[in-house]
Amino acid sequence: MVLSPQDIHNKEFSQKMRGYSVDEVNDFLDQIIKDYQIVLQENNDLHTKLDESQDKLKYFNDLKDSLNQSIIVAQEAADKVKSNSKKEAEITSKEAQKQAADVVNSANEKANRILQEASKKAKKLAVETDDLKKNTRVFRQRLQVMLESQLEVIKAKEWDNLLDDDNTTNGYEEIEKTVSQLDNSNDSSVNSGSDADIVENAVAADDMSETVVIYPDGDQK
Repeated sequence: MVLSPQDIHNKEFSQKMRGYSVDEVNDFLDQIIKDYQIVLQENNDLHTKLDESQDKLKYFNDLKDSLNQSIIVAQEAADKVKSNSKKEAEITSKEAQKQAADVVNSANEKANRILQEASKKAKKLAVETDDLKKNTRVFRQRLQVMLESQLEVIKAKEWDNLLDDDNTTNGYEEIEKTVSQLDNSNDSSVNSGSDADIVENAVAADDMSETVVIYPDGDQK
């Protein structure tokens, strides 16, 4: 059993002959009581501090466990976020590639349509241009035939005979008859080449590298 300061203070000793001095013993006991009280107080303080330290240690251990658990949870959350981000990035990349492919395909289809339309227009324009050239050649051919016919009529000897000052035998009726014959001859020469023949001759001339003039009588110059 541990003695208390009160136990020391109340301790009584029996007296014998030639024993210790009572006052000295009491003084010494008082000093022991004071020192013992100090030691007990320090012991109590140390126990209190030890309890506080143990409580703090327990708090920090609990905090450590909580922090470790938080770190584990944060790591798991980070791994999950990383995994989700990777999946979202892959999905976004696939969608972007699909959209890019759709845009490229749409642009190619549009470009093909534009090229096809432009090709059709170019072919149509080429055909129209070719027809215009053929019609122009036909017109030129007919004009040339008409002018050549007129020139042949003008160069006819009948005009020389008719306008000869030495020839006085021709009367008015004879001159009128001659002029009428020349006009009929001119009309016959102009109309002798049909439109079909002129067109055929113009198309044939279009295929040749040099310009060929086809006269109604079949001669070429």
